[in-house]
Amino acid sequence: MVELSVYHYIIAALSALLLGMTKAGIKGIDALIVTGFALVYGAKTSTGILMPLLIIGDLFAITYYKRHVDWKSIIKLIPWMILGVLIGAFGGKTIPDNLFTYGMASIILFSVAMMYYWDTKKDNAVPSHISFAATMGVFAGVSTMIGNLAGAFSNIYFLAMRFQKNNFIGTAAWLFFFTNLFKVPLHIFSWKTLNERSILFSIQLVPFVLMGLFIGVLLVKKIKNESYRKLILFFTALGGILLLFR
Repeated sequence: MVELSVYHYIIAALSALLLGMTKAGIKGIDALIVTGFALVYGAKTSTGILMPLLIIGDLFAITYYKRHVDWKSIIKLIPWMILGVLIGAFGGKTIPDNLFTYGMASIILFSVAMMYYWDTKKDNAVPSHISFAATMGVFAGVSTMIGNLAGAFSNIYFLAMRFQKNNFIGTAAWLFFFTNLFKVPLHIFSWKTLNERSILFSIQLVPFVLMGLFIGVLLVKKIKNESYRKLILFFTALGGILLLFR
């Protein structure tokens, strides 16, 4: 097994625990997870280490929330996410890290402000134009390939669609399961970040992901639908702010 210092192992373990919690339904903490992994393993290397852990979380979520899926939303988003993934895989290397980080953070914070404004107005209208799904899908695809940060954009989309708690979690689970499977060959053959060495790192962290899944399920059960919406808005905004300080 690959050895880490105690300090780095604690950070990696806590990040894996949070990953399990987010896959179980505590959305909006992606920036904390990505920052933790990047600190321990390096920004690009960590994307490959995350892949098996993300798929384990996805498998749990699509099984646990299998009755709560809006397939129309998945069909609407998945082509745009795949396009975004391809842009991120083959064009993302030319985007300066600072430009990407500040751009993503600005878009996330603007979108959260927009969602908060809608909530304050008690406006129940949902965006129906294809451009909204296309924009959120492409941004989600690019950001998931470059930094595993797609959660903020999918959160904004599902909140805008007024999804209830379980439908939010179940639909997001299938969306990211398909997307993460699509990313695997790109990490193996294009970025070369998913390999025997990265898998050894991933194996060390599987127990913490499983623990996070268990904790996340317990927490989600205790959160009411309206409170869940506010919590996701708060965590998504916090994640956007944290991106500025990565």
